[in-house]
Amino acid sequence: MTKSELIEQLSESHEILNKKDAETVINLIFGGIGKALAQGDRVEIRGFGSFSVRERDAREARNPKSGELVQIPSRKTPFFKTGKDLRDRVDE
Repeated sequence: MTKSELIEQLSESHEILNKKDAETVINLIFGGIGKALAQGDRVEIRGFGSFSVRERDAREARNPKSGELVQIPSRKTPFFKTGKDLRDRVDE
């Protein structure tokens, strides 16, 4: 499902929301999650899952084209862990 499909579904399932309002709601939710992760916080949505930030260590890799060794610096990456309810729904 794409973001536009999510907006469409939200506006259709709730008569009080038009597409513009539904888009605003979705953008606020995603923006809030993004801001929290950027600050290093963890976001948990019960029954769905949790978002957190993980630190990846620096490492050496190989350029596949030239075979040359390349240094990759450490960095932070977002991580999503599914909740038990979501795993159970997908597993059915």
